[in-house]
Amino acid sequence: MVEFPAGFQWGVSTSAHQFEGGNVHNQWHEWESRGRIRSGDACGAACNWWLTAEEDLDRAQSLGLNALRISVEWSRLEPKPGRWDKHALRRYREILKAIRSRGMRVFVALHHFTHPTWFEYKGAFTSHEGPEHFRLFAERAVTEFGDLCTDWITFNEPNVYAAFGYLFGEFPPGRVRDMQAALAAFLGTHRAHALAYDTIHRLQSDAGVGIATHYVVFRAASHSLSDRLLTRIYDAVFNRATLSLLKTGAMPGTMSVVAGRVPEVVGKIDFVGLNIYNRLYVRWPTGPDKTGGIFVPQGVPQGDHGVDLPYGEAYPDAVFPAVEAYAQLKKPIYILENGVPDRSDRIRPWVLVKTLENIHSLVQRGFDIRGYFHWSLVDNFEWNEGWRLRFGLFEVDPRTQKRTPRLSARLYRDIVTQNAISDSALEHFGKDPSSRTG
Repeated sequence: MVEFPAGFQWGVSTSAHQFEGGNVHNQWHEWESRGRIRSGDACGAACNWWLTAEEDLDRAQSLGLNALRISVEWSRLEPKPGRWDKHALRRYREILKAIRSRGMRVFVALHHFTHPTWFEYKGAFTSHEGPEHFRLFAERAVTEFGDLCTDWITFNEPNVYAAFGYLFGEFPPGRVRDMQAALAAFLGTHRAHALAYDTIHRLQSDAGVGIATHYVVFRAASHSLSDRLLTRIYDAVFNRATLSLLKTGAMPGTMSVVAGRVPEVVGKIDFVGLNIYNRLYVRWPTGPDKTGGIFVPQGVPQGDHGVDLPYGEAYPDAVFPAVEAYAQLKKPIYILENGVPDRSDRIRPWVLVKTLENIHSLVQRGFDIRGYFHWSLVDNFEWNEGWRLRFGLFEVDPRTQKRTPRLSARLYRDIVTQNAISDSALEHFGKDPSSRTG
């Protein structure tokens, strides 16, 4: 039996655009209308949370969860500059009240990859005015919902937002290898975080404000100097840039010379959110390698394959370097996302059990990890991959909105209700399923 501390937060994470459906005023809806969703799917009603979130909140309650993370959709609340939608404000209050009435602590993200199209047209976070626009949104959100929530996540994965939107062309605005814009967007989100942090604390003396950063383990494909050098670069720029900014106000290494400084963000963090999924392999690219030398080899544990590329090696040991790195900030840590796209539940039980066993090991070593949030409760619309990647503890049929619990839902319920991983779960699901790749 592996027992967790009393009061440990057990949750699931969700996001507005991927779950609510009907978000037509943000840049992702425009991206979809331009035919940029690689799977060809349409978000449509998504998981229909805007109308029926309470039904899935009942499912979350049935798992025994004591926490739940959502995001509020900026473009619903402020579809035009300065115009606030009263119906949207009421509906979010209903959802937040429903979460709390089911005994779950609410964590609210203010930006989970989406924002209003009017903000996108203004240059979003690459513009000088972008951070102040976001601060005003954060001020209104906390004013409206602060009686229902004191745990705020300003940004979900600003590293992914900048890289996929301005370097890889996978997210709007779809730029490719625009390093200057990527840096501007990344630094702009952190300037916005600093402004929002101060504003939230002015409005709520008991608020906790954090950022959720994505952490990927990069492994060199060989012992060659070029592969090892590129691996270190990816690790520094992708994994440690937020850490460096919060500690010193500058990007890691020589990037600080190019990027400049953001001194106002230093120390402005109350908790660290880590989103941890996989391991990727790195080799020095030759020729027109659009992935920048990143690949996933055969023979490693993998979940569902994306439309064009594998999602990554499922790697529960990624929690070790992620937590060890961000513990430098000396703040409480929440694992705010972890999971695997796995339609048939082949390896999700192993990912769940092994990751939690590793988290327990870190807690035993003295790391201040306060909670674990699985991604996600139900299958969701997974950005450019649409319905191709299935992350849910519950399967969703997007045509009928029918929910079906997977084995991993029952497994997670047992862990949550016991506040522990049983010996039988460790025995049945704790072994590396490398032979079951797909």
